[in-house]
Amino acid sequence: MKLLMFDEERNNKIKSLFITSIFIVIIGLIGALIGYIYGSLTFGLIMALIFSFIYSIIMYFAGASMILGMSGAKEVTKKENAFLVNTVEGVAVAAGLPTPKVYIVEDSAMNAFATGRDPAHASITVTRGLLDNLNRQEIEGVIGHEMTHVKNYDIRLMMITAVLVGVVTLLSDFLLRSFLWGGKGNDRNDSGSLGIILIVVGIVLAILTPLIAQLMNLAISRKREYAADAGGAILTRYPQGLADALKKISKDPDPLVDTANKATAHLYISTPFRKDSGWFVNMFSTHPPIKERIKRLESM
Repeated sequence: MKLLMFDEERNNKIKSLFITSIFIVIIGLIGALIGYIYGSLTFGLIMALIFSFIYSIIMYFAGASMILGMSGAKEVTKKENAFLVNTVEGVAVAAGLPTPKVYIVEDSAMNAFATGRDPAHASITVTRGLLDNLNRQEIEGVIGHEMTHVKNYDIRLMMITAVLVGVVTLLSDFLLRSFLWGGKGNDRNDSGSLGIILIVVGIVLAILTPLIAQLMNLAISRKREYAADAGGAILTRYPQGLADALKKISKDPDPLVDTANKATAHLYISTPFRKDSGWFVNMFSTHPPIKERIKRLESM
C-alpha cells in the first residue's frame, strides 16, 4: 500500500517536470510568433519566457492563498471545531505528513478541496454543508481523499498545470489579437513561404492551444481523483466511508458552491457546479463519473 502511494508521489513529480517542459515549448513558440509579428522573433521568445517565469513564481508561492481567498475559506482552530481539526490530524498521522491547515467555507453544498505547493504548505478545506450532512466515517473518508492529494503532490501538479494553462491562454489571446490588429512586422511585404507558414501555424496555435491545454488539465484532474479515492481508502482502512460520502454528495439537491469558478473547480472532491449530462459536458468535466468512483471503492 505504501509503495503504491510512493509511486504516485514520484509519478506526479515526474509529471510536473514533463508538463512544465511541454508548456515551456508551447509558450516559447507563441512568444516567438508574437515577436515575428512585431518585427523581432528572438525578442518575442525571450519576453514570453520571462513573463511566464515571473507569473509562475508569483502563482507558485501565492496561488494557494489566492485560491483560499477566492473561495471565501476561513481557517478554523481546534477550539472552534475540535472534531474537524482532530480528524485532519489523525489522518495526517496515518499518512506520515505534517498536519495541513484546516479551513471551512460557509456554504450549504457538500464539498471539499486541498491546496498548497507541498505537504509542508498544504491546507484542507470543507464546506459547512459537508460537516452538517456527513457522519464521522464519511467525513474521515473525504479527509483521507484530500490528504492523499497532499501526499501524492497532486496539489503541486494541479497548481503548476493551472498556472501554465493560464499563461498559455493569455499569450494565445494576445497572439490572436496581434494577427487581427497587426503589428510592425505586418508592415513588411513578407510573402515568402516561411512567413506564410508562420502565420498559419500562429493562427492554429492561437485557436487550438488554450483548448488543448485545458483538456490536458482536465485529463490529469480526472485521473488523480481515482488515485485519491484509493489512497483515501488506504489511509482510513474503510473504503465504504468515502463511498457513502460520495453517494450523499451525488444526491446533494444544491451542489453549487457559490464561490467556486472554472479556475478552482478541479480542486474539489466533486464538481462544485450544478450537474449536467451528455458526452460533450463529460469531455470537459473536471471529475470522472461519481458512480464509477463509488463502484471502484465498493469493490476494494
